[in-house]
Amino acid sequence: IPKRINGVAMGPIGLLTTLNALGAKHGVGRIDLVENRLVGMKSHGVYETPGGTILYDAHAALEELCLDKQTMQYKQQLSLKYAELVYNGLWFTPLRRALDAFVQSTQENLTGSARLKLYKGSVRLVGRRSPYSLYREDYATFGEEDVYDQKDAEGFIKIFGLPMKVEAMLDIAGLGASKYRMPDYSTFKRD
Repeated sequence: IPKRINGVAMGPIGLLTTLNALGAKHGVGRIDLVENRLVGMKSHGVYETPGGTILYDAHAALEELCLDKQTMQYKQQLSLKYAELVYNGLWFTPLRRALDAFVQSTQENLTGSARLKLYKGSVRLVGRRSPYSLYREDYATFGEEDVYDQKDAEGFIKIFGLPMKVEAMLDIAGLGASKYRMPDYSTFKRD
């Protein structure tokens, strides 16, 4: 749960009120969309959520820093289902409670700060940090004096691409299962 804006501590209501005022001043959080209702009809909606948009972007910035790849991807998929449940009025369901438990477990080490700039309807991330950050610059660089040997990366790439290489060889031989075969460019004539 966010605690401060620009270093000033405040409760949840004060925080959202302040973010709403800041975001509205910069035109942040206005969306115009056509939705699919539960009964299949489409409806048009225009929403203004400046504070919610700012909170969402700050939270997403910290998740990118603190969640591992698989958890992040799975959480993104479940977010769509969660939104569907809530939109369709299925709040009091076992599935929604189970999804809450999963999301809660992903947030255990999510803390830190995010610096955002608001300008002409946009929210731009300009900095973030967390004591639980999984990003380590010394591990993520690709120079010669890195934490790992570059030859390790070459081996991984070769092994990772091996199944695709085998499938391509089968396709070339006309034995592949792919319905999207590579065209035989050798039969094309140049003008």
